Formats: sequence, structure tokens, C-alpha cells
Amino acid sequence: MTRAFIFPGQGSQAVGMGKALADAFPQAKAVFDEVDEALSQKLSAIMWEGPAEELTLTANTQPALMAVSLAAMRVLEAEAGLDLKKHAAFVAGHSLGEYSALAAAGSLSISDTARLLRIRGNAMQNAVPVGQGAMAALLGLEYDAALEVAREAAQGEVCDAANDNGGAQVVVSGHKAAVERAVAIAQTKGAKRAVMLAVSAPFHCALMQPAADAMREALAGVTVKAPVVPVVANVEAAPITDPAAIRDALVRQVTGTVRWRESVAAMAAQGVDTFYEVGSGKVLTGLVKRIAAGSTATAIGTPEDVAAFKASLNA
Repeated sequence: MTRAFIFPGQGSQAVGMGKALADAFPQAKAVFDEVDEALSQKLSAIMWEGPAEELTLTANTQPALMAVSLAAMRVLEAEAGLDLKKHAAFVAGHSLGEYSALAAAGSLSISDTARLLRIRGNAMQNAVPVGQGAMAALLGLEYDAALEVAREAAQGEVCDAANDNGGAQVVVSGHKAAVERAVAIAQTKGAKRAVMLAVSAPFHCALMQPAADAMREALAGVTVKAPVVPVVANVEAAPITDPAAIRDALVRQVTGTVRWRESVAAMAAQGVDTFYEVGSGKVLTGLVKRIAAGSTATAIGTPEDVAAFKASLNA
């Protein structure tokens, strides 16, 4: 069995996430306390009590999802004896989840990661005035076909492929009018569905350049260590370990495509047959099953999931 640990991105949040872990395990509670302290905010209260509208603010969602993932990792280490260096070949994360992966692999501290994600969330939100940008999911088109739709829709504006999620699910991002054109064009090119997404900004496209600049500056001020296992970077769809390369990949990720399909395929090609999605939700678990036929994917986000993992690791 060759394992990879993967970490979810925006859209996996839910009020109440991580509460059962914090109640059951002091190691999880300590992570939430550390994140609260790093942000000088009781983020855990928003996570566990809501309101949902406040949790879904990008500046809150990003550090919150990381906190749940790292709380679960600390519990797996303490309760199941998980040692990434010994038990995993790779880590990877979807968009903000790449920061969770880096923190899990010891490349970034939890406090620095929380602060970076707060900066990232604010910078991404503020990069484009509200109402000027949009994102849409094109379902039933493979990546190259979706890229062609985006190019045709741009017409002098920005329309980029933001996420290549696999299973013929591609998200485009850019100027609102251009993304609306992409939805219309996709339906003439054989897409099963093309739907506008309820997002607050057009992530992972050229319009995010001001946010990329902000992250370059923020990342220059933190310590980045070599991770204990390679991190498969979104923009490379390949493993990286060099701290300078990690910084560069995180900056380019803000405007670049999240190459999730290729990332999972690359891990599978290197022999990974078992994926664990650590944190809130099961979005990546579903995507992995569509991308890497024959592999297993399991979500770990509750005390029951921890117990099941412990049993499997020690079997």
C-alpha cells in the first residue's frame, strides 16, 4: 500500500466542522487554539456556531479549513501513530489545501499558515471589485475542450481555466461577461451542464495578479522548510521539496490553474493506490475515485474516521 494524504479547498466548509475532533482530542483543540491566537480572532467560534455567511467569507474559510485539516493530522499522529515520512509518499492539496499539505508536512508552521491564508483570502477577495468577476463549472467537457471554450469566450477579456478537477469537470474564471459567454458556448460544444458558481471573486485567473503580488510579499516574510515528504504542487502537477520552489509555486497558484486531475494522476503513476482526504468534507475523495481508477480514497474528518484509520494502519 502506497499512501498520499490530500487536503480540501474552498467549498468543503460547513458550520460545525472540527467540533467533534476538538471535543474528543486535546491535540485537535490545541490546533484550533493556536489558529485563534495567530489570527487574534475566535475563528473556532465562527466555525462551530456560525453564522454560515461569516464562515463562507473567503478570509475566514481559508484558515478555517486548514485548521480542521491540521487538527485531524495532529490527532492521527497522536492516536494512530501516523508518521508522514514513514507512512506517505506524497501530500497535496486543492488550492488553499496546498497550504494545509505544507503545514502537515512540516514546511510551514500552523501559525504562519493561518496568517498567510488570512492574507490570501483578503487579497483574493480585494483583487477584483465585487460583481466584475465570476466563475463557472463546465461539466462533461475534457480539459482541452474546456480550454478552447475559455479562449473563444475571452474576446479581449479574461477567461481562464481555474480548476481542472478531473472527471470532465473544469472550472473557468475571469470577467463576468466572458464567463457568461463560456457557459453559453460550452452548451453548444457538448457540455452536459455549464453553471455559474456562487463565489465572491474570480479565483485562479489573471485578474488575481494583485493577490499574487501580496502573497509574494507575505511568503518572503515566513520560514519555509523542506517538507518531510514531497508536496505535489497545483501549478506543477509534480512533486517539489525545495523551499524556494514552494514559495514560487504558491505565488503562481493564485493566478494559475489548479491542475488537480494531473496531480492525482501523477501520484497514481508513482504507485500511490491509497488516498486519504484529511479535513472537512469528501469532495476530493469523489474526484480521486474518478481520476485514479483502482485506487481507494477515504475521508478523515471525525473521531470515527480516526478510529477506522488507526485500525487500518495497525492491521
